[in-house]
Amino acid sequence: MSASLFQLINRAKSALCALVALAAIFLTMTLTAKTNDEDRVAAARKRCEASLRARFEKVGVKYPAAEVFFRAMKREGIVELWANSAAGKPLKLIATFAVTRNSGEPGPKRVQGDAQVPEGFYEVDRFNPKSLFHLSLGLNYPNASDRILSDRERPGGDIFIHGKCVSIGCLPLGDEAIEEAYLAALDSRTRPVRVHIFPARMNAPDWPAWRDDQAKQKPRLKAFWAQLARGWELFEKDHRPPAISVSKDGAYNCASGR
Repeated sequence: MSASLFQLINRAKSALCALVALAAIFLTMTLTAKTNDEDRVAAARKRCEASLRARFEKVGVKYPAAEVFFRAMKREGIVELWANSAAGKPLKLIATFAVTRNSGEPGPKRVQGDAQVPEGFYEVDRFNPKSLFHLSLGLNYPNASDRILSDRERPGGDIFIHGKCVSIGCLPLGDEAIEEAYLAALDSRTRPVRVHIFPARMNAPDWPAWRDDQAKQKPRLKAFWAQLARGWELFEKDHRPPAISVSKDGAYNCASGR
């Protein structure tokens, strides 16, 4: 065998060994990541499922729930978890979680980079067990209304309810609370899981005065918030998320969800 052929064969062997090694590393990383992702949810279930079930049992709701619904109030910095045992029945308040870090100002999100937490009627459209913020529930921002009223080219996106204590337009709850919220939503028997985000508690005694004060600075807020208020009122009446549609101009239309 010539020296040149011998060298060529050795190079081929070395290249093959390198490829095998890279494939092994990639496979190991993939399996490790998958295991870690599965372990993150499994660990959350081990830590808090018993206490979560106790929360549901306390108010007479079976776990896992038929329906789960989240209602957020930006001014108060809270996210409420509601649920029921049978689809279509009134929801009951299960838990109230504190938002650990606020972002932006009163008013909807309208452009990428404005740091605003959206306001409006949304749904969970993805579950992320490998979030940089522990666990996260992705919202369908921009929704049909946002796609009309927000910047057409740069509306922004990637809005989540997540863990940790940082936020740029999201709703962080801390790791312990997001575990409960994530599991409740994940285990819910009905999809989609709806998430309604309001500027404030719209039946608070000082709501009218606060709303009017904010509208002095941003006049468009009053009409927009009137649309959200209709959804708020309908839910307060029968504890059912309202049926939502969107007009050609981007306005929300709310009807009874019963």
